[in-house]
Amino acid sequence: MASTPTLVMAQDGVPADANSPIEQMRADLEKARAALAKLTDAVESSKDDDARLVDLKAQSDDIAANAVKSSVSLRPRFEAAKTRLDELGEPPKDGQPPEAQVVTDERSRLIAERADINALTGEAEAVSTQASQLSNHVTDLRRSLFKDTLFKRTEISLDVFSAASSSLINEVSSFQRVVGSWWTFVWNYKKVQLLSAIFLSLLAAMLFLVGGYRFLGSHMERSAFSGEPGYIRRLSVAFWSTMVQSLTVIAFLVSSAFFLENFNVLRSDMSPIVFTAMGFTGLVYFVWRLTYAVFAPSHASWRLVRVSNTGARHLTWAVLAMTVVNGFDYLLSGISEALYSPVILTVVKSFVASMIVGIILIVMSFMRPVMQKDADPSAPGHRLPRWMGILFRLAGLFIIGACLTGYVGLARFVSTQIVVTGAVLATMYIGILSGKAISKQGIFADSVAGNFLQKRYGWGPVVLDQLGLVAGLGIYIVALAFGVPLILFSWGFQPADIENWAYRLLTGIPVGNTNISLLAVFGGIAIFALGYVITRWFQRWLDNNVMARSKADAGVRNSVKTGIGYLGIAIAAIFGISSAGLDLSNLALVASALSVGIGFGLQNIVSNFVSGLILLVERPFKVGDWVVTGATEGTVKRISVRATEIETFRRQSIIVPNSEFINSPVGNWTHRNRIARSEIPIGVSYDADPRKVIDILLELVRAQPLVLKNPEPHVEFVRFGDFSLDFEVRFFLADLSDGLPVRNQLRIDILTRFREEGIDIPFPQRNLNVHVDSESSQALANKLVEEGEKATLNKKDEAEPDAELKTQSELKQEIEGAEQQAPASEKPQTKPDPARSRGKAADKKS
Repeated sequence: MASTPTLVMAQDGVPADANSPIEQMRADLEKARAALAKLTDAVESSKDDDARLVDLKAQSDDIAANAVKSSVSLRPRFEAAKTRLDELGEPPKDGQPPEAQVVTDERSRLIAERADINALTGEAEAVSTQASQLSNHVTDLRRSLFKDTLFKRTEISLDVFSAASSSLINEVSSFQRVVGSWWTFVWNYKKVQLLSAIFLSLLAAMLFLVGGYRFLGSHMERSAFSGEPGYIRRLSVAFWSTMVQSLTVIAFLVSSAFFLENFNVLRSDMSPIVFTAMGFTGLVYFVWRLTYAVFAPSHASWRLVRVSNTGARHLTWAVLAMTVVNGFDYLLSGISEALYSPVILTVVKSFVASMIVGIILIVMSFMRPVMQKDADPSAPGHRLPRWMGILFRLAGLFIIGACLTGYVGLARFVSTQIVVTGAVLATMYIGILSGKAISKQGIFADSVAGNFLQKRYGWGPVVLDQLGLVAGLGIYIVALAFGVPLILFSWGFQPADIENWAYRLLTGIPVGNTNISLLAVFGGIAIFALGYVITRWFQRWLDNNVMARSKADAGVRNSVKTGIGYLGIAIAAIFGISSAGLDLSNLALVASALSVGIGFGLQNIVSNFVSGLILLVERPFKVGDWVVTGATEGTVKRISVRATEIETFRRQSIIVPNSEFINSPVGNWTHRNRIARSEIPIGVSYDADPRKVIDILLELVRAQPLVLKNPEPHVEFVRFGDFSLDFEVRFFLADLSDGLPVRNQLRIDILTRFREEGIDIPFPQRNLNVHVDSESSQALANKLVEEGEKATLNKKDEAEPDAELKTQSELKQEIEGAEQQAPASEKPQTKPDPARSRGKAADKKS
């Protein structure tokens, strides 16, 4: 039997479906109010538990966020009801014809629904406000708790120490009893679980350590290098040896705690003691590895700071002593808390530990560890820099003063920050220096990893420099991801705080009315990258397999390949934007802005883009064609959507906008085929026989193997020139790129054959007429005589001139006689060029 939906009465007596979004939201709000009331009671009962307050704050924030989300989810329904009411209009007034009952019922239902949504929206806002206020109240409680912990004053007197000593004796006996009973119980009844937990923990640590040595072994061991290590190598070994080996121990401790807890090996009274002991062990080991890497007491050449051998040992022991004392303080505090010892005992323990840390700091300020540059490490050192010594003394005196005045919590907090935060900051600093050093140009190529990649894959220096940038960025991320959480923990933040911050950062950052999720953004980027890779792979597969087997020419293959590339990238971009959480409908605003931009400043870009698409579709030319447009001539190398690359015959690349190919005439020598006609013009003297010349030229051109037989070559008698009979040899080539070598060979063959046949190739001749007056002619004649006499003196050792050669005086007399015979108004005379005359004279002499 089918079930019927439950109906409830909404406002104004209108029935509503219990499963509708409105009723679902009403039920969610009731649950939220009940949960909020429970949280309020829990907060009041957990004012002194910081970890519990963190969880309560996270729950209140979730209630506030869910209330807002529920309110937003009903907005589309509210807008739809409002739009429908506007369409129905106002009800008829008195005296107007009545409307249909269906319309009246629908209007009543929509009015009631809109009222319900308004009421629920107000209730949701109220719940969200209450949850936010509770969250702020929790924050205030945590701030007050932290302040009370630091600045709570305890009276320090002999009575306090006497009471603490008595409590210490009781605590020791209780500790022995608890540990003994637990060990007896575990060894008798939980031996398998205990050994399994230890074995699995060791296995996890070994896997981590082996993996670290597998990938970073050469960067972790000093023995892997020979010779004097460089600064970048010292940084790399210090950072990675500290990180990997410390994380190995931490992995062992964390996995041990996890397995011991899940195998029910630990009792409730032993869990805090064991977990605190594990934290103490991890802290001491981490600081020991760091000091060993920085100071290198036994390896002076590997030190990161310039200190002497004695100074390195003293600083190492001082830092380790502060770490052990501070960590032991927290371990004893954990034991006291687990055994419910008096608070005064914990205060005295922290007092003693903080006093020891302050004394060590003061002692460190008087050490002499600094070594001068290029000095012998075994020589005595010098004092610390003045500012550093003063800083150490002030810190030590502050801790001691805080202890003596009763502010033990403050002294303990400062001691912890000096030890823990200082060690973490030092590690982060070393990591950042390593990343900065490896990112420098040419450094990564000289590293072990760079040499391996260069030998294995043949990568050049440019690629290795880019990988160096990536490696440096990766080291930055590792250093920050390792250091920032530890610093936050040491400053009193709880793991839940960091989890909440990370969750908000990755799932939703409010920007105006929009929440941006980093996870969604990274997912969108990953989807776009995947689509891009698939598109490029499909392009290569289609071009190398399908298009190559179909014997398509290079132009068709390039057009198809380019079109598929743009289509694939567009699809990948759409999927990536959608996955990033961006509403594509909102891109209408971007489109409108682009339309305005196109109207003002992007006309040329859009014109070139559309022209590129037209060129790819119509294909008036393709890659490899010989084209001519304007003053540009060359071979097409690449066609993109914005511009076309043309390579001239001088190997110059010219980028031509695509719109020029659409709006201007374009010549394509190889549009349909590569057959082209070539011509060689030639002139012969008027004494040559034209028919003989034509026969010789045809014979020579037909002898060329690259000249086509069909169409046949022919010779045209073009014109009667001023100095020659002009012919033109015309022939066709299967490939126009062969035109230059064929024409060169033909010109050589023609010149050689004409010389053999006695056919002259004339050159242009010109007569020069000089118009001068009598004074100028007299000066010219005198100058010619002087030049002639100089030439005669220079050639006195030569043979006597020929009888037919006129002397300079005779030449002068002829010029004067010609001037006397010529009219006064016009006395033109062609005068021989002196240089030409001297040349003819030299020829006659020879």
